[in-house]
Amino acid sequence: MSEFADVLRSWRDRVSPAEVGLPAGAGRRTAGLRREELAALAGVSVDYVVRLEQGRATNPSPQLLAALATALRLTEQERDHLFRVAGAAPPSRGLVPRHITAGVQRIVDRLTDVPLAVFTASHDLLHRNDLWAAATGDGDRWQGRSANLVWQFFTDGHAGVDFDDEHAEAFASDLAADLRSAVGRYPDDRHLAELVRDLRATSPEFERRWGEARIAEHRTSRKTLRTPVGPIEVDCDTLSVPGSDLRIVVYTVVPGSDDASRLDLLRVTGLQRV
Repeated sequence: MSEFADVLRSWRDRVSPAEVGLPAGAGRRTAGLRREELAALAGVSVDYVVRLEQGRATNPSPQLLAALATALRLTEQERDHLFRVAGAAPPSRGLVPRHITAGVQRIVDRLTDVPLAVFTASHDLLHRNDLWAAATGDGDRWQGRSANLVWQFFTDGHAGVDFDDEHAEAFASDLAADLRSAVGRYPDDRHLAELVRDLRATSPEFERRWGEARIAEHRTSRKTLRTPVGPIEVDCDTLSVPGSDLRIVVYTVVPGSDDASRLDLLRVTGLQRV
């Protein structure tokens, strides 16, 4: 058996269903994930997982390897090993990191009572929990290029969200400045370069802010979400993850407030639709 097949099976066996939010079920013969569970998490067929583990499938794509690494909760070092033994180059340090590490995933798994999303350093959406989807009502908005928050904001506005003038100005300025900072850290990322090029050509407001050459990192803002249960004023905090350069964005409300009551109601009614 190849090294790729060996580590894939070993890493599948060590991940419990509970770690990925799946029920253990009755009659399990292994404490780890079943092949069909890994296939569902990675978005491939069970037959393909079988062929990978038996060494009969060769040259898996980088996209598939990244999906397997996330599903298996691999560290960055393990992910890089998976790429190498599959015959692929690990993601370059000059590219924007997209790997959701096991530690970040555990944070996501435990913070289910607040709207939460995970973005890359260039503000591509990687993950959102159900309460985030219910609170923002974004649905199909996060598709293709619009899966990037900066592109969405400067070309289509921030639908369903209201800012006061102070926070609106700070938010727009910080997004452009944060993106410029990412360009400096990831000079080899073609998609990031194309994003900036297209933003400058499409949005005069972004072009003006880009011309300011400001460097900053967006951390916090206050906004009002227009939700099916009424407006909810939230504090939006952006937490940076050292080592992976991901952003965990969390919406919180003042305990005991009307906003907290509406968020509780949304947690019941909104998740049913999600």
